[in-house]
Amino acid sequence: MRTFVRGAATWGVACPRRPSRMAGVTMAGFRIHGPEALRMVPHPAVTLLLEFGEGSPVVDGAAGRPQRGSFVAGPGLGSGGATRARGENIACVQVRLSPVIAHSILGASPGELAGAVVPLGDLWGREAARIREQLADASSWQERFAFTDALLTRRHLAGRPVDPEVAWAWHRILGTRGQVRVDALAAGAGWSRKRLWSRFRSQVGLPPKHAAQLVRFDHAAHRLVAGEGAAWVAADTGYADQSHLHREVMAFAGATPATVAGEPFLTVDDIAWPGRGTTA
Repeated sequence: MRTFVRGAATWGVACPRRPSRMAGVTMAGFRIHGPEALRMVPHPAVTLLLEFGEGSPVVDGAAGRPQRGSFVAGPGLGSGGATRARGENIACVQVRLSPVIAHSILGASPGELAGAVVPLGDLWGREAARIREQLADASSWQERFAFTDALLTRRHLAGRPVDPEVAWAWHRILGTRGQVRVDALAAGAGWSRKRLWSRFRSQVGLPPKHAAQLVRFDHAAHRLVAGEGAAWVAADTGYADQSHLHREVMAFAGATPATVAGEPFLTVDDIAWPGRGTTA
């Protein structure tokens, strides 16, 4: 387990030794000590958080009342910068799910989450409590990762996949890092623009144009974290100019590019998600 220190908070970060058996699933383990509230920066994946520690994570500012404990959230959680996560003595496995496999695993499409943070018990009932107990009883992080991977694989095999055209469009958005037009996606899928919009939004949780903007923002934000200048990042990631980048970063993260470059949610990524292959 590696350590990441930010202000009063200390994060212990664990990573699986082996990748998941399923494309589109990545996970990391966290032990977090300290009271610092964390700004949730939007990411193009469905977030599944499985907690099992002494403390309980609380998410404030998402749609509805504050949520405590294990939860699921659709892609783009934290858009606008108003969502914060807090808590002390947190232990959890965080899973990033590609939106195109989230439906089969969760039993609900990202579109049904409607941008909210949903308690895991609302989706999985008593199984959520059993998962917490089994994670707490595990003797190591690698055992927890293996248990979680087996759980997700079982649910995926029993679930319903998204339309292949939707999966194709999502992978095309990822492959171009968000620099693709909706008309080109519709033509490639063999659908009308209206049909693509409707099916994509219901199954992925975002309209295709907004999904592309989120993927582009995520790529640009991580380049800012890596120390690249905002002008160069804007020019190289498809923004019209630096002001355009500034506006999109403010819209997604509620902060300037300079502030986003130091956000713990992003700066811990190179430790927790090496390669960031989180939305395949």
